[in-house]
Amino acid sequence: MKAVVYDKYAPNDDYKSILSVKEIPDPKPKSNEVVFRIKAAALNYNDIWGMRGQPVPVPLPHISGSDAAGEVIAIGEDVVNFKVGDRVVSHSNMSCRVCEACTDGREYDCQKRTIWGFQTGPTWGAFSEITHLPEVNVAKIPEGVSFDEAAAASMTLLTSWHMLVGRARIRPGQTVLIMGGGSGVGSFGIQIAKLYNCTVIATGSPDKLDKLKEFGADYAVDHRKPDWSKEVRQIAKPFGGIDISFDHIGQTHWNDQLTLLKYGGTLVTCGATTGYDAKTDLRHIFFKGTNILGSTQGTKAELEHGLYWMGKKKIKAIIDSVYNFENAAEAHTKMLTGKGLVGKILLKP
Repeated sequence: MKAVVYDKYAPNDDYKSILSVKEIPDPKPKSNEVVFRIKAAALNYNDIWGMRGQPVPVPLPHISGSDAAGEVIAIGEDVVNFKVGDRVVSHSNMSCRVCEACTDGREYDCQKRTIWGFQTGPTWGAFSEITHLPEVNVAKIPEGVSFDEAAAASMTLLTSWHMLVGRARIRPGQTVLIMGGGSGVGSFGIQIAKLYNCTVIATGSPDKLDKLKEFGADYAVDHRKPDWSKEVRQIAKPFGGIDISFDHIGQTHWNDQLTLLKYGGTLVTCGATTGYDAKTDLRHIFFKGTNILGSTQGTKAELEHGLYWMGKKKIKAIIDSVYNFENAAEAHTKMLTGKGLVGKILLKP
């Protein structure tokens, strides 16, 4: 089968110098595994971390990709819930399934947790024609959801659902601030908040503001303006402030978000694309009773909940562009720069 492979790192982000399309052996299923032919895969920022070799060195040679959707072509002898021909999508959170956290339904807190296509390998990820996963790491795609849509949703929908529903415990009628609403997680965050009938203020770069409203945001704010938080505060004033701030931007906008929260409000974060060394005014935490929640991945059940609503056409995947394997370097460069990027980038054999 064909796969996009690299056998050295590119700390300077010169992806073209390390990525190549190679022939590697087709996988065969272990007793508990499902093998499926990939119809579409999606890019995530951890693909860039992998190629940089930082902050976690990944196994080499490496196949990246944590989101894949396709059709089952083989199953192991112990697989009971899938059959050849099923349409499936990956659940990339791989945990031990036997520790206290896992058996308590918190697989995302498993100390042995790894992310498929990022920390796994060598040569085990979504950017290949065929892949294999344990049955517990595969979900069925509902009717009415395409392979492209499922691949675009796999990690980002799960992340957004877990942030808002699993961690922040979103409730109908709240006022929710979605930072970076034009990203994959941001676009799903907007839609999930609207599913809960919340008032949504979304931020983005100036060229994306109209798109944010198309996704369902009630208000769209340019977060590149120095006084962006003043605009958000003015919008949120009739609602008493922000109940939940949904963050993956990090350092540059962190403290401003804290100032916008109501007493007892919640900031939930899943990343730090602008940096991790954020200034924090502790008065906004202890005096206002602010909840700061970290969030990584989620459960397979949460992914299935999100996919259910996709099948009901209440949530949709936003796809920016589609590339083939031969243009993988260009696709990753687009994700890195973010120029004109709205939604997910897909990669296909």
